[in-house]
Amino acid sequence: METRSQLLNLVAASVVFIALHRLVSGTPIRARIVARLSERVFLRAFALASALSLAWLVLAYAAAQSGRSDQRLFVVSPTFRLLQFPLQLAAVLLVVFGLTTPSPTVAGQGQSVREPDIVRGALRITRHPFLWGMALLAGGHLSVVADIAGWLFFGTLAFVALSGTVSIDAKRRRVLGAAWTDYAARTSSVPFAAILRGRQPFRPGEIGWWRLLLGISVYLAAVAIHFAAFS
Repeated sequence: METRSQLLNLVAASVVFIALHRLVSGTPIRARIVARLSERVFLRAFALASALSLAWLVLAYAAAQSGRSDQRLFVVSPTFRLLQFPLQLAAVLLVVFGLTTPSPTVAGQGQSVREPDIVRGALRITRHPFLWGMALLAGGHLSVVADIAGWLFFGTLAFVALSGTVSIDAKRRRVLGAAWTDYAARTSSVPFAAILRGRQPFRPGEIGWWRLLLGISVYLAAVAIHFAAFS
């Protein structure tokens, strides 16, 4: 009974987290709220609500994990476990690049799309480095976390991240018009697609060594914490 209630709590947290990001932020509801409160108030309220809903999701997942049974949905392949090391490194690097790189997809920075040199560094790889990093992080875990709670938690993160790339593109297109259309034509959402199609050169030096070192440091710290917690 306790395990069922913990899973229901996790389901509720997942629904709220998804609804907040896809039904509030990514629909005309956002414009109505902004019209009443102002953009600045909305962004602050949304940031607080996002943090609280994420905290609920994480705590609900932790509780569901502590009360879970030994039942598994599938047998985890040792190959997938080994693949997590390069995959999660790539994920963490993209997350760090996304958090530290000015971008028109970041809240409050949409007008930077008109800057002539805005497409630099990680934005040559993808215009959504943070979201693709989160998608890789969550997707990788889905291949090695073989329980219902894990799939609910990481599935929620993966869905919000991937749908977020589509939602933000649509929102920026509505607001910024031709400026966004031009920016989108020179970049790609899918990592490296613009580079492979010849729309962008690959210039890793623009990313900055400090971002690379920061990303590797965060990754190594996460690996150390992971092994300490789960070994």
